[in-house]
Amino acid sequence: MAKSLLSKWKRKMRAEKRKKNAPKELSRLKSILKVDTDVLMKDVHEIATVVVPKHSEEKTQSVVKDDKDDMKMETDIKRNKKTLLDQHGQYPIWMNQRQRKRLKAK
Repeated sequence: MAKSLLSKWKRKMRAEKRKKNAPKELSRLKSILKVDTDVLMKDVHEIATVVVPKHSEEKTQSVVKDDKDDMKMETDIKRNKKTLLDQHGQYPIWMNQRQRKRLKAK
């Protein structure tokens, strides 16, 4: 199949968009993984292509926590199994308004 001018233009613009959004994606990925140092980003290189933004070339140092602290996971959210409300009276994030209304009607 021949390459049209439109598909070439779209491909070019997608590449530009990737360049523009790369710093935001990297910061979002770091916040999700709660990693602030480049030393620990070696594991991320296996999963995703990491592009270092130009403005964050200065390196910040942070204290690395012990592995024992990372293993502990607290789940303090207590939910009522019938109403699915937590201790603050909030429904789960995944539940939409229609589902809440249906559950209240029961």
